Amino acid sequence: MSQGNANTDNPPGPGKLSLLKETAIIVVSALVLSWIIKTFLVQAFYIPSSSMEDTLQVNDRILVSKMTPTVFDINRGDIVVFTDPGGWLDGYVTQDTPGQNAVRSVLTFIGILPQDAGNHLVKRVIGLPGDTVVCCDADGNLTVNDEPIVESYLKDGVAPSAVDFDVVVPDDALWVLGDNRSDSGDSRYNMGKPGGGFVPVDNVVGTAFVTMWPFDRLTWLGNPEEVFDNVPAPAGK
Repeated sequence: MSQGNANTDNPPGPGKLSLLKETAIIVVSALVLSWIIKTFLVQAFYIPSSSMEDTLQVNDRILVSKMTPTVFDINRGDIVVFTDPGGWLDGYVTQDTPGQNAVRSVLTFIGILPQDAGNHLVKRVIGLPGDTVVCCDADGNLTVNDEPIVESYLKDGVAPSAVDFDVVVPDDALWVLGDNRSDSGDSRYNMGKPGGGFVPVDNVVGTAFVTMWPFDRLTWLGNPEEVFDNVPAPAGK
């Protein structure tokens, strides 16, 4: 006599529920930890342009310490990531579809994907608040507070600047330039925009300290202190 069909839709047993719960806790904890690290300590960025060559190449992934400027001071020579002071990124267009952009935004917010530096900017600090930065002296070098600097980090064959300028950096601001001066929309080219080409310190996300990918480009991005060793403090500081 038929006893009917066996029920194959049995609910998961206690062991399976425990495993699912533990997996969910691990995943959520990892996401929260990743978000905390990205928000307060270290954030990854992707380099989309050649403005910092040869120090940073297109498609490099860098790590940025968010302890600067919140805990540590910004120094001349630091490579900083900062948000657009106003109009520097006009014309930048992403190639993602709306769906791809939404997914990328979520994963970037959590910290799983690196932030596209095309939505920020990456440059080197040349002038601190109060500094007088001039291009160029008789030898073609920039001067900071009347002291010529020989910039070892410049892309080979590129001059310190083809654009003349003479600026005094305001309080709580920075003067920044790319290492590839022939292809860098930096402070020089934004003097007519809001802020006069200066970057508010409050716009700084952090300082780059390592190129982490591709692996064959693993490099510590140390500060070239010797370039600025002889630069005096600005007048009145």
